[in-house]
Amino acid sequence: MLTACGEQPAATPPATSAQVPIRMAVAQAPVNLDPRVATDAASERVNRLLYRPLVDFDAQSRPVPALANWVSVDATHYRFTLLPKTTGTLRAFHDGRPLSAHDVVATYRSLMGMAASPRSAEFANIQRVDAVDDDTVLFQLKQPDADFPARLVVGILPAALIQAGHDFARAPVGSGPLRFVSWQGALTLERLADQQRIQISEVKDPTVRVLKLLRGEVDLLQGDLPPELLRYLQGRPGIRVQSAPGANFSYLGFNFNDPVLQDLRVRQAIAHGVDVAAIVRQALVPGSRVAGAVLPPEHWAGNAGLAAYAYDPARALALLREAGVPLPLKLVYKTSTDAQRVRLATILQAQLKPAGIALEIRSLDWGTFFEDIKQGQFQLYGLTWVGLRTPEIYRLAFHSDSVPPRGANRGRYADPVLDGMISAADWPAVTQRLHAQLPYLPLWYEGQFAAMRTGLVEYSLRSDGHWDGLATINNLVLPALPAD
Repeated sequence: MLTACGEQPAATPPATSAQVPIRMAVAQAPVNLDPRVATDAASERVNRLLYRPLVDFDAQSRPVPALANWVSVDATHYRFTLLPKTTGTLRAFHDGRPLSAHDVVATYRSLMGMAASPRSAEFANIQRVDAVDDDTVLFQLKQPDADFPARLVVGILPAALIQAGHDFARAPVGSGPLRFVSWQGALTLERLADQQRIQISEVKDPTVRVLKLLRGEVDLLQGDLPPELLRYLQGRPGIRVQSAPGANFSYLGFNFNDPVLQDLRVRQAIAHGVDVAAIVRQALVPGSRVAGAVLPPEHWAGNAGLAAYAYDPARALALLREAGVPLPLKLVYKTSTDAQRVRLATILQAQLKPAGIALEIRSLDWGTFFEDIKQGQFQLYGLTWVGLRTPEIYRLAFHSDSVPPRGANRGRYADPVLDGMISAADWPAVTQRLHAQLPYLPLWYEGQFAAMRTGLVEYSLRSDGHWDGLATINNLVLPALPAD
């Protein structure tokens, strides 16, 4: 047997940043990667990266072209023209299929016929949608709607896969800046521009997430940390913290099928029993602020004149006595098992006690909790709306036709006066009515932050908490090469 004297093994090629995954740890993993039905925050954030919609929004929450330009042909007809490839817009799906007007038509027709989609009510005004040619789509509406383009933010799916009944929820195929690779434990995505891989893993406990970042087991955290852990990270070597004012809306929801909570005086008592300003100061991250309405005051359809209900436990007690309810009023508040959400629930419980309200906290795993909320199995609950851009949220969350699964009116609120205001798109009147009737108790807009290893750069932090920065983030620190 002959051997080559002195032959050395081939050198290992140096690793590139794209070959080294950027690892992100989140409090709650995505639930459903089908953009037609996903409603949880993590799924919405990932779907923005996997799919492209016809329309997106600028910094003032005004609609701008994403995949298509549009014109209003008349009051009930809108023509959308897909942007040409020369503009830099991707016109192909991740499986190589070209993206055409026929895919747009198939996506919206499937939404219109999908009874289980919480988005179906948003498109009930569409009479028909047709492809004029490969690049042009015509939407015909039942009634005029000047805000119609702003509704077309659902990611476009391949028509052939829709027809085949493909499982987009677990195997997404879109045309966004990141493509799906695998979902075995961690969700692995790959950026089309440079093949940089991103791994998103669920780590429920915030302390464990922080320890994993400090030990180098993950590279990036965004949101879902209590203030004390964020302050701790700000002083650690090798860690960089970014922060920004927030726009995501946290609220307390009421069940209008509950005879006690149907009484406005009871809801007003709860509103006067919560010291929101104290919670913002003491228990939330920088950039958080008290909310007076669903959309923030700087939004074009916001209402800066609405102030939060004043903290007044004596007034709350008087309202409860006026309503004739037994004191203390016993109510059950449902939340997730996330440590910060449980902590906030405990603060609410303590604040409401002097107001004559005994709050029982039930913390459930996310899947059970969210299913209970959708099914109306609650008295009170706390959630956060993320990424709100249009006043369509008022129809989705409060119109009497939007009870799940047709929408997100989870409290089963029914108000013909409000329905009429929503149909007329009279947003100042809508916000005033909601402020007076309290189907939600507005709490705060959560500040935004991200904590990452100092080797990560070009991560843009958004006020709505979306993870769009994953489309641009880069890793300047490469791993050491293996020893010879």
